[in-house]
Amino acid sequence: MNFLNALLVFLLKLFGGMSPILLSLICGLSPVLAAENITLKVGMLKHQIAVEDLHTFTKTETLPPNLKPYHFFLTDDIKHLLSQSFTIDSLIAQQFLADLFKSDDGERLLKQITEVLPNSDSSTIKEGLQLLLTQTNSLSIINFLRVYPQENLTIDVTKSAMLGFQVNSSFIQSRLISSHLDKGLKSSSFSHKLPQFDPTSPGKQAVSMKTTVFYDNSRKRYIPLDIYTAKYTQGPLVIMSHGFASDRRFLSYLAKHLASYGMTVVSIEHQGSDIHALLKTATGIKLSEILPSAEFIDRPQDISFVLNQLTLLNTENSKFKGKFNTQKVSMIGHSFGGYTALALGGASLDLKALRRFCEQQLPLKRSPADWLQCAAGELPYPQRNLKDNRIKQIILFNPIIGQLFGENLSQIKTPTLILSASDDGITPTISHQLKPFQKMTTEKYILVAMGGTHMSITDMNSINSAMAKSTLVREVMGPNAEPVRRLVRGISLAFIQQLTSDKSDYEMFLHPSYVESLSENKLQFRLGTELPVSVETWLNVSSFEPPKINLASLQLKLTAIPNLQGYFVNARQLLIRPQYSSEKLNDLFTGLLNIHDDHFDKWSYIK
Repeated sequence: MNFLNALLVFLLKLFGGMSPILLSLICGLSPVLAAENITLKVGMLKHQIAVEDLHTFTKTETLPPNLKPYHFFLTDDIKHLLSQSFTIDSLIAQQFLADLFKSDDGERLLKQITEVLPNSDSSTIKEGLQLLLTQTNSLSIINFLRVYPQENLTIDVTKSAMLGFQVNSSFIQSRLISSHLDKGLKSSSFSHKLPQFDPTSPGKQAVSMKTTVFYDNSRKRYIPLDIYTAKYTQGPLVIMSHGFASDRRFLSYLAKHLASYGMTVVSIEHQGSDIHALLKTATGIKLSEILPSAEFIDRPQDISFVLNQLTLLNTENSKFKGKFNTQKVSMIGHSFGGYTALALGGASLDLKALRRFCEQQLPLKRSPADWLQCAAGELPYPQRNLKDNRIKQIILFNPIIGQLFGENLSQIKTPTLILSASDDGITPTISHQLKPFQKMTTEKYILVAMGGTHMSITDMNSINSAMAKSTLVREVMGPNAEPVRRLVRGISLAFIQQLTSDKSDYEMFLHPSYVESLSENKLQFRLGTELPVSVETWLNVSSFEPPKINLASLQLKLTAIPNLQGYFVNARQLLIRPQYSSEKLNDLFTGLLNIHDDHFDKWSYIK
């Protein structure tokens, strides 16, 4: 995740991810006559909140008198969100928004927002965003309210609440399914064989690292790489591919760990989608240029080109002679690097299916990874295969998969291990890991870090980098994520050793009970070769879209049922920080079903 992708995340949050009511509060006020009141409309009921009172609320320890009736809603979390600001480059943001609003996605996004704001239109919303970006480089709700070109703002809370449930729905679903994964993958037996060594500890060999750059003349593309080697080489060659807007040092701790056991590790930097490429092209960037569609082809080709060059180096009279086992390669990819690994492993891109998904999926329902995968839809063919037969094994950390391969994941024949984090707001576990895992027929493992996030596996030296600071979703990183890095060190080593004659010595480390033994406090780990039956059933059911609700009917019901009005208030509060509320979210949706059974049996639906 880089700061431009983070801007996408911010826009998603800005227009819905925070909470349905905050989604609406964002859109209001004039650069000359800042709105005096925000009117909340629920059916025939209306309530007013003064904007100046909201501003006072963010600056003081006590609620202004006029806001005391709303004390149940105006929590410390709400205060934090209202006060929170993000510094961005206004020129970049302006170009980004201009390009977004010219696209079909931008039009659909504006249409959704205007349905929530009955006295605002798309031109007013765009003008408000443009005023914000030209007058300040600090994005915040209060700042937006101060410049919005409208004196009064009315918010349809009913539509706002319903829209809120759509926002990043795959992440919310992922949080709901966590308890099923936790219980279903929990080991019922424990291995009594005591390990003779600790695979999470460094090996006995000293490690050296050399940086070099290859140049692919046919594509006019430079490929920087770090090569980690030890004196005595054994096992497969390990190739690492970083995520979108990251770099080749993202997993340096893992590269050093594997090299200390005698493996040669080559970490590659993809210059078309690394952090440096995006920083260089910051001014004047367009939405379509944040992730060029060509990167979906260039990244796998980078790997194949590097393997060709390393094969040549392997025979030359140099210190690298014999260091590169290019005929037996274990591929490791994080995020977008996970896609890269799967493409090389044999799964054909299904661009026809991807384009269909991107056309049908509403913008507010997409996760950040969904926005990124849809960039591939611009490629000029329906299918594309980039398989490299030298790849014998695949390790995927928080991969972007989604709809990129359609049903073609069954083409993967190489053993595959997927790590998924329950609290990953970038590549939600259901759509980008669990459903793809379900489609694979090869030898496979699913490793789940309960409580982990997208950036939890990052190297400690990267936690203060631009790519780490740019993500606007909550991340578990640094010292708090050390259990995840320990897990990654041990399991990666054990999995890769399955390609060597020492595989029997490492098999016990691929047992669920060993993985669970690495759990600590808020980070619980699970391992399985199949998904639990309850999770399989849940995934199959969640593939269907719920029926559309007649909003006019719903509004009448809302005014007649006080309990449901209170329910939506609680729903908003829970959805503000879903990463802390998995158990409450289970109760939330259970409560919604109960309300439906008791009061909504005569709902009418739009066919």
